[in-house]
Amino acid sequence: MTNIPETGRTPRVQIRLVVIQILVLSLLGTLGGRLWYLQIREGASYQKEASGNHVQQVVEPAVRGSILDARGVPIADNETRLVVSASRTDLLKMKDDGKAVLTKLAGVLGMKPADVMQKVRLCDAKTPQPCWNGSPYQPIPITDEATPRQALQIRERSEDFPGITAEPEAVRRYPAPGKANTAQVLGYLSPVTDDEIQQAKDTDSPYLRSDQVGRSGLERQYDKELRGKAGVTRYEVDNLGRVIGKAKSDVAQPGANLVTSIDSRVQRVAEYELDNAMKIARTQFDKITGENYKADSGAVVVMEAKTGRIVAMASAPTYDPNVWVGGISAKDYKALTGKNSDYPLLNRAIQGQSAPGSTFKVVSTAAAVEAGYVWDGGYPCTSSYSVGGQVFKNFEGENFGPISLGRALEVSCDTVFYGLADQQWKKDGGINPKKGQPKDYFYKAAHQFGLGKETGVDLPNEVTGRVPDRQWKESYWKANKDAWCRTGKKDGSYVEKIAYENCLEGNKMREGDSINYSIGQGDTLVTPIQEAMIYGALANGGTEYVPTIGKAVVSADGRTVQEIKPKVRAKLPVSQATLKGMDKALAGVITSGTAAWKFGGWPQDKIELHAKTGTAEVYGKQTTSWLATYSKDYTVVMTIAQAGTGSGASGEAVRNIYSAMYGVQPDGSIDKKKALLPTPQKGLPKIQTDGTIASPKVAKDPVKDLQKADPQNPTSPDGTQPGATTASPTATNRTTRRRQRGRGSRRMLT
Repeated sequence: MTNIPETGRTPRVQIRLVVIQILVLSLLGTLGGRLWYLQIREGASYQKEASGNHVQQVVEPAVRGSILDARGVPIADNETRLVVSASRTDLLKMKDDGKAVLTKLAGVLGMKPADVMQKVRLCDAKTPQPCWNGSPYQPIPITDEATPRQALQIRERSEDFPGITAEPEAVRRYPAPGKANTAQVLGYLSPVTDDEIQQAKDTDSPYLRSDQVGRSGLERQYDKELRGKAGVTRYEVDNLGRVIGKAKSDVAQPGANLVTSIDSRVQRVAEYELDNAMKIARTQFDKITGENYKADSGAVVVMEAKTGRIVAMASAPTYDPNVWVGGISAKDYKALTGKNSDYPLLNRAIQGQSAPGSTFKVVSTAAAVEAGYVWDGGYPCTSSYSVGGQVFKNFEGENFGPISLGRALEVSCDTVFYGLADQQWKKDGGINPKKGQPKDYFYKAAHQFGLGKETGVDLPNEVTGRVPDRQWKESYWKANKDAWCRTGKKDGSYVEKIAYENCLEGNKMREGDSINYSIGQGDTLVTPIQEAMIYGALANGGTEYVPTIGKAVVSADGRTVQEIKPKVRAKLPVSQATLKGMDKALAGVITSGTAAWKFGGWPQDKIELHAKTGTAEVYGKQTTSWLATYSKDYTVVMTIAQAGTGSGASGEAVRNIYSAMYGVQPDGSIDKKKALLPTPQKGLPKIQTDGTIASPKVAKDPVKDLQKADPQNPTSPDGTQPGATTASPTATNRTTRRRQRGRGSRRMLT
């Protein structure tokens, strides 16, 4: 008979009970340990995190600083507008993703439903503009032009417009039409992206989701200074979202103001003259093709010669920067970026590059002197220059006989420079130089003049241009050899022949390359800002300054002023004697040289101007016009693509810019009262005690005086400016012959 314990439990049952007890105790121990960890060990951090779940942040965007011209006139500031925005987060909670609400909103705002819906979709690789490239959690502006009635209707019927707000906000404002546009210089704003927020998270200038950031121009270059710091107020709320107290508040810090060297009056004149010159060029025709010039793009730079400060910078075609404010429409975006737009977002003053034509001859002249050629030597200016089976012609076969380097500059004699470059090419060893033998004076000089690299102007996305030296040719040949060898034909078309030659010896400096290079043709590329920097150095005695637009950053309260001083970039590799010779020759271009037919009657004895014309040939297109000029105070450079000859397209325009600055009247007299800027602006505008910057009263439009001269056509029938004589007293018959062409160098390779 089995012995059963008094408890009535068998050994098996007792074992099970012990196991259960151990499990229960283990679970209780684990739970207790976890509670200790959460409440004691990590209690403080979880308490802080839990507290954060009951804190709501209200962001007050910082007022962006203004951009001012040199006199204190705002060229980009802010104004209060009624902004209607949509919360994408709230819209996505609805069954139809908010389509019904947005359609109803479109009706109130007088917009198309499709346009409203496009604005709230997120940008990605497959989504075309317009779309929202900011944070998806940030309110997305639908319009910043809501009327008080529309805003009141939205707010009073909030139950019909969930996720929609209508609030007054400070919105960026750019100049209105009819004033200085300055679009490409100023740039534009758009919302910050999530990637940008993450990248700037641990910097001294982090982004908030509500921030707008500069995307181009000065808005981008000085974004950190202009943006300021948004204010954040943190409210304690209960589980129902009711405010129970204020936790912490960071006051918004407005952005600093940027004072520039731009003079908005001169800017207005420069923009008008560039646009007008292009219009007039389109009425002229190319004598070779018989077609009207297209004159489809251009740029002009006005710079202080002794500081490098930019007084005006215009690029054409241009656009209204206000189209970006409040989000850009699909129609406007296509107009700015489409294939038929001519890409007005490009700042062609720093991003447009082309062959410089004869304006490059100042570099070739300096190189020739450095190579040992005598300034006053008698260099043959023949009608043509033959090399092997090729003939390089002087413009229209002109022949001036033996002339000096100065005279060659003045009359822009191509064959003088052909001969000098060819001789130097042969001295350097020709097409197969020995290692270490080439001196390459002509290419070395270009680099010393600052070409082939950025000038350092305080604008983003500047391009470098190109100096086609031996190193460049080698790298370019390696990159394109396969394509050239595949398409080249010895007896094919012009393009096929060039490809064939490049395949065989595209990495070598050929004789024709050096000849073309000497007159600013071939593969040489420069930008208008580079030209302005070079001619500014010629004007001031040989010092190249870094071109700058920013003049000072002034804090919102006016207590901190950070001036942006001019910076010396380099010294020209030219002796003072050579500089004086070039200066005299370039003055001769105005009085009796290739620009005389456009500057007849100019008061040269009172305001001495210097110039160099250039006509650059571009394969498959019409010629590019260049005119580089300077006085003792300023340098003005204008270029127009597909517009014909150097002074022919830009002569009147550049003259009118100088006339506006110095107050020169059509009859050659000087009216100081009408002079916009007879001397460069010195110092900064007055900063008042409240931190605001004083600005002068708005004067009349400076362009009106130019339009009054002849509103239909500022050029008289014979091609001269109204009131000006046909040529200066010292002009030769050669100047008269050039009236309809404004000559410069032309590439004659076939």
